[in-house]
Amino acid sequence: MVMPLADRVVAAVVGGLLVFVAASSVTVTLIVSRPVKSRLTRWVDQIVDWAYEQVVGRFADARRRDQLRATQAAAVLLGQLAAWLLVAYVGFALLLWPFATRGVVSAFVDAGSSLFTLGFAVPHGAVPAVIVFLAAATGLVILTLQIAYLPTLYGAFNRRETQVVLLNARAGVPSWGPELLARTHYALGTGVSTLDTMPDLYEKWESWAADVAESHTTYPVLVRFRSPEPLSSWVISLLAVLDSAALFLALSPEAAPVVPARLCLRGGFRCFNRIARTMGFDIPDEPAPDATTSLTYAEFLDALSRMRQVGFPIERDPAEAWPDFVGWRVNYEPAAYAVAAAVYAVPA
Repeated sequence: MVMPLADRVVAAVVGGLLVFVAASSVTVTLIVSRPVKSRLTRWVDQIVDWAYEQVVGRFADARRRDQLRATQAAAVLLGQLAAWLLVAYVGFALLLWPFATRGVVSAFVDAGSSLFTLGFAVPHGAVPAVIVFLAAATGLVILTLQIAYLPTLYGAFNRRETQVVLLNARAGVPSWGPELLARTHYALGTGVSTLDTMPDLYEKWESWAADVAESHTTYPVLVRFRSPEPLSSWVISLLAVLDSAALFLALSPEAAPVVPARLCLRGGFRCFNRIARTMGFDIPDEPAPDATTSLTYAEFLDALSRMRQVGFPIERDPAEAWPDFVGWRVNYEPAAYAVAAAVYAVPA
């Protein structure tokens, strides 16, 4: 059965739209230097996440689940590449269909020949020749951009993980805000507190948060890149730093580095909020007046108990400091917990 020319022309219009969808998705994902949503790449991420959830859920061992999750970012990248090429392939095949003398099969052969090889099938006619040249250029550009994309991703990943690894020595693995303050004050048992190094740490993490916010919203797949160590996580590390700043300000306002700690807190919750919104979560710009934290007062007292073990200088009564700590934490907790759940971060 020969398809009428009018139907083949409609199919060619659909094919042109598919080529446009693939080209625009590649452009906004790999070239545009600001977060722009692409439904195609978002669908790929959702499909890969669903597939991993089905597989990983069958394993009870946490380390085995983490090993499998470590491959998810690579699967997303390969899935994006496959989706771009597949959509472009179908689009160019439909564009060639009105000119195919041997039916739709020859149109798909011609499109695949140009897009995936050096071109073993050459259709006759000026218009089909232009289409196959465009298909060949599209395949080459997609592959080249994807290859050039990887060094940018791994450069941002290495910058992120350098500070995470350095923090693990000071805040434990997984990192914990009270542990960061306790170990810094204890200073490896030297008897000389090194709390005077906290301003420098907060300044570094303020810059780190700005870098991560920029890179992880421009290239959302970076959110899926897991830390090399199974119990390490960039999400939990930033949460620990922010908790330490909030604790320091709430418990010891006289000794705390007020400006660096406040700037770090602001940079941190802006980082979490931007990334969470890019991932599709509805995070308000400001917490509600009656907002509270899921962290309990009993857990707050447990944190203080750890800090008191090393003689951390606490200036205020816990009951008096608790509302101030909650006031800081409500700014970053919703976004932090949303991102942590989405990337299956290690338990804090």
